[in-house]
Amino acid sequence: MARKVFYSFYYKEDNWRASQVRNMGVIEGNQPVSDNDWEQIKKGGDEAIKRWINQQLNGRSCTIVLIGTNTAGRKWIKYEIEKSWNDKKGLLGIYIHNLKDADGNQSKKGRNPFDDFTLNGKALSQVVKTYDPPYSDSKKVYEYIQNNIASWVEEAISIRNNY
Repeated sequence: MARKVFYSFYYKEDNWRASQVRNMGVIEGNQPVSDNDWEQIKKGGDEAIKRWINQQLNGRSCTIVLIGTNTAGRKWIKYEIEKSWNDKKGLLGIYIHNLKDADGNQSKKGRNPFDDFTLNGKALSQVVKTYDPPYSDSKKVYEYIQNNIASWVEEAISIRNNY
């Protein structure tokens, strides 16, 4: 049975790349929100956004942060990371900059969002693993993620359970 995961990503810039990962079918992810639904959620303010995120995280065993050029430092990405860690969910990052977007473009590698957190005096990035597929060809990046994501999730859950 596939694990249920929550995908965290910067919607505006990385939705197309994120959808490629989400649609691999290797693990079960949260349902995507449409642009219109997201606008409605945002109208409710920060508390409404937190409620929506919390609902999406409910029943998930792991959060996968899909790291694009500008993912790190974003307010809601940070909230999702902190909430996931505090709720004892597995946590991992996958760099998606070399997947092509809707226009066939790749982007620049972003910084590690786990560097923004400290845990017992060290960066969370020293505990949470990130994966940067070792290819520049988008199809090979896709295949690499598809072939490894299930084991990455299991490892992330194990790391969190033992920390």
